[in-house]
Amino acid sequence: MIRIAPLTREHAEDLATWRYDAPYDVYDLAGADPAELLDPALGFHAVLAGERLIGFRSFGPDGQVPGWEYDDSALDTGGGLRPSLTGQGLGRAVIRAGLDFGRTTFAPAAFRVTVASFNARARRAVESLGFERVGSFAALRDGREFEVLVRAERPQT
Repeated sequence: MIRIAPLTREHAEDLATWRYDAPYDVYDLAGADPAELLDPALGFHAVLAGERLIGFRSFGPDGQVPGWEYDDSALDTGGGLRPSLTGQGLGRAVIRAGLDFGRTTFAPAAFRVTVASFNARARRAVESLGFERVGSFAALRDGREFEVLVRAERPQT
């Protein structure tokens, strides 16, 4: 059972050690300050399978990559899996759990994700969950190409 939970100091310290193989190293959290990851303004949450930390989801500015003109029309969400768990088909379930949590907690009109253009696995996962590409851009920090995808939420009845 995958669930979203508050990020603890222990989780943040674990996240700060995560390194991915190239080209996925754009997502590295290694060296991040655990205190910053715990800042509520960044919106980090733990993704747990039982009590084991398997990933994280974020809601808000952490999901944004400098280089795109973001607006308030959608809630940005991002996240990642523990490096040893990538490529095992967990992404869709983890993203879906994050969307369910985000819908209940924030009730956004839409969700927005920003995905590195080379990351076909992540793009397939979010597209299978109803996200549609709205544009692409080069990141300011390193010029890497990113895709922006949006998923409108249906009004609650």
